[in-house]
This record gives sequence, structure tokens and C-alpha cells, in this order.
Amino acid sequence: MDGENVVTQTVLMIGTRKGLWIARSEDRESWALEGPHFDMEDVYSCCIDRRGDGVRLFAGPSSSWLGPKLMHSDDLGATWQEAKIAFPEDTGASLARVWQITPGFDDTTVFAGTEPGAVFRSDDRGETFEIVRGLWDHPHREQWGAGYGGQAFHTIVPHPDDPDSLTCAISSGGVYATTDGGATWRAQNTGVQAEFLPEGSQYPEFGQCVHKIARHPSRPDRMFMQNHGGVYRSVDGGVTWDSIEKGLPANFGFPVVVHPHDPDTVYLFPLGGSGGRYPVDGRARVWRSRDAGDTWEPLDQGLPDQFYVGVMRDALWADDNDPVGLYLGARNGSVWASADEGESWREIAANLPDVMSVRAATV
Repeated sequence: MDGENVVTQTVLMIGTRKGLWIARSEDRESWALEGPHFDMEDVYSCCIDRRGDGVRLFAGPSSSWLGPKLMHSDDLGATWQEAKIAFPEDTGASLARVWQITPGFDDTTVFAGTEPGAVFRSDDRGETFEIVRGLWDHPHREQWGAGYGGQAFHTIVPHPDDPDSLTCAISSGGVYATTDGGATWRAQNTGVQAEFLPEGSQYPEFGQCVHKIARHPSRPDRMFMQNHGGVYRSVDGGVTWDSIEKGLPANFGFPVVVHPHDPDTVYLFPLGGSGGRYPVDGRARVWRSRDAGDTWEPLDQGLPDQFYVGVMRDALWADDNDPVGLYLGARNGSVWASADEGESWREIAANLPDVMSVRAATV
């Protein structure tokens, strides 16, 4: 294709409790929104994969009557095909939902995190998936609890330089990592509090309710975590964690996003607590740190002052433009976008169903 005839656009996927919407923009100011795909189905996970010769969209729709699926599209949502993903018969389990879809750093690997808690791997770019046995057979598995939304590996973080290294997080079980391609796994929750446990037992080996972890490819040993009650940073690949919540209005929340070009810049959306899952004082504010969590500043220009809804773990995302765009989807069906790294925001969609996931990229 003649490169001069290619129009660059930003594609935004919006997964909701009643389907998937896809928005497109050439300037990140005006947006064309179309959908729903998978009407009346929960879409907790979506992904934009730009590896290889073309863009592949992924979505994980599920419903009580149609069951769960993992779908992909090679024509930006015009048509969809179903991937092969299922629990082996000997596990005695069945797929309830796909919570996470994450490309690896090679050309073909794709990971999926599911409910019940398992990780699946594809080596053919998402056509077929096999369960990662080493994690499913881990001795902790039968003791993992379930978060408020269910038991699920909602976070999968491949290592950018080591294809045998992978870090995952589950609610409620905590962080687990492998360095041998998934054959063996170890819990990595040292320093992370499980505040819902009795005094004296709030720092267990596993059982924490981790909400999300993230890291920048250029600094793979440094990770950031939003926990059920705490915000943490690790500088040793997740082996140990230290609190960086000082300066934030609350230590509860769901998403954490690292700036795609600056490994020292990280974004959060704190909520008042597990009882009232909306921002402190009902004010919508994204919080940014430019020094890897040492200090924090609120970003709220254009965001509403009355905002009594939550933002879920996969409903805050950054594109890879320059300047970076940020996207925030809320449980009241509103979607907000910033084209200047969070300095100012504008509503680009309203009155959608509960937003559970957003993903954006330039294609």
C-alpha cells in the first residue's frame, strides 16, 4: 500500500457491560463512535495488537445465555472470528470470562487471563490458546479467594527482554511471577498489605487483593501497583514492594497506567474506599506522578465536580501519540479523553452502559 495514502488515526475500544463500542479520530478532538458489537454482552477486556503486517483487535465478550468467548478482528471491527480457548477436561473447570488480553513482546504470543483464575497462552497470535499448567497447578490455587468482581487473573505483564519471564496478578491471590516460561511460579507480595485480614496477619505470603500492576518496557525491574488498600512501587521486579501513597487523597482504586514514553510518569484514579467506590468529595481527578511515585498532583481540568461513580482497573489507558492521549471510562457510561497528557479533559461519549475497559492506539 502506498504510504502517502495511509491516514493515521487513533482507535479507541470501549468495553461495557452491554457491548463494545469503537471510536476513531484523526485529530483526537472529534470522534466517530460506532457499536455496539456483542450487544448485551459484558466486555471486561479488549486489546489492540499492532504487531506483524496488520492491526488485530481482541475482545472478551460474555453473557449468561451465550457464554464467554475470545474474539478477534483484522478489519477494525467490521467482522469478528472466535479463538479457541477452553479449560482442559481434567481441570474440572469451565471458562466464565476473559478478564485480560495481552500481547507478548515477540511477533505471535498472546496471553489471556480468565475467570476462574488461570492464564492461557497463544503462540499463533490469538487463534488458539492453551492453559499455563504451571500456574493452574500451583499449590496456592485452591486457597485463592475471589474479589468483589470474581476470581480472575486481570493483569498480565510480559517482560520486554526475557520471553521466559511473566508477572501476573489475581484478585484475591496477589502477584505471581515465573522466570522459566511458566513451568514454576512464585508469589511476590512482600510488603503488600491485605487490610481486610485480622491484625497480625495482614502481610501474608499470598491472598492480597491486587487491583492492577504496570511497568514501562525501558525499566522492567520497576513496577507500580494499585492494591485494594495501598499504592506500591517495586524496584526489584516485583520481589518486594514499598508504599508510595503519600500525597494521594486515598489509597484505594483500580487502575494504574505508566506513561508510554516516560517511565517516571504514572497515572492513578483514586477512589474514596471500598465502601464508597467513588472519588474523594465526589470530584473526578486523575492523579499523576512525574517522579515514579515520590510526589503526586491532581489533573481535573474539564472533568466533572460531581462524579459519584467508579473507574475500573482497565478503564484508564494511554495511547502512544506525542503528546500522549489519556482515556478514562466510568461506570456511568461516560468516556473522557485528554490529548495533552492529562492536563485537560473533554467528554467524548456519554450514556453508554457501565464502562469496564478502554484501549487506544494509533493505527
